Amino acid sequence: MTAIDTTPSQVATNALQAIPFGSIIGGPLKACIEAQAMAAQTSWQFIQEVGLNTDPNTGKKEAVNVSFEFLQNGRMVQLNVPLLTIVPIPYIAIHDIDINFKANISASSSSVSEQSSSSALDAGAEVTAGLKVGPFHMDAKMNANYSSKKDSKATQESKYSVEYTMDVAVKAGQDSMPAGLAKVLELLGSALDVSDPEGTLEVSARKLVLSKDKEGKAIPVSLIATYKNGKGIFESEAIGLFTKSNDKLEPVDIKTANIEKNPQDDSVVYVFPEANNYIVKAGNKTIEIKIEDAGEA
Repeated sequence: MTAIDTTPSQVATNALQAIPFGSIIGGPLKACIEAQAMAAQTSWQFIQEVGLNTDPNTGKKEAVNVSFEFLQNGRMVQLNVPLLTIVPIPYIAIHDIDINFKANISASSSSVSEQSSSSALDAGAEVTAGLKVGPFHMDAKMNANYSSKKDSKATQESKYSVEYTMDVAVKAGQDSMPAGLAKVLELLGSALDVSDPEGTLEVSARKLVLSKDKEGKAIPVSLIATYKNGKGIFESEAIGLFTKSNDKLEPVDIKTANIEKNPQDDSVVYVFPEANNYIVKAGNKTIEIKIEDAGEA
């Protein structure tokens, strides 16, 4: 009985174990992770290059604003919008990764054995003899030959092949923004402002009245002045106090006039101890104010 040849199964098992599954499956996953990192870096570069201005001296970053004028309520106004709030930020993220792996291992072994033999026997005796008995005569002849032939042939063939295919499908698209970036855009959106292209100057009152205390002395009054430039930015340092003389504005020496000036982040507070007429000026905007005694009011 011929033994079963287990060589093909051993070959197939060894070939299956030799397949580098870690590299085959881990390679696409690593590539996807690297691609995700590149996408995040590209988003950050977009924000820096498109939405931010960097001061070359200090390195300070400032959001880029888009400003344009339009007509509102019969006058031209300027709208200042952060660029990042109106330009879609590319934020691509990988949603799904499908890896389909298929291995096809085939092994076969065949053996052929042939054996043939032939033999021939030709037996005989050749003896020549003569015998004469009376009127009878007998001759005898015998030949003997023997030949044998044996042929054998054996062939054995084995072969195996390993074939594997892998399909990788990656699905990516615009992802929702991270919480931090969404919060930044929310803050920038709330910063949307409509301003006057020539600036906006405001005062807390155009007319102030000095009251008197029990001793009859005037109690100083305060005036708050705020100014936004054409870009909608508070610019308190641009606010000045003037008087008009012959249709010309002359700056007031607040020390001589005994006026207190207290600059704030977005405004200036003036404290007036005496009655007089003044002009608050910032940029091209002017507002006339009157400080009067209680009796004059």
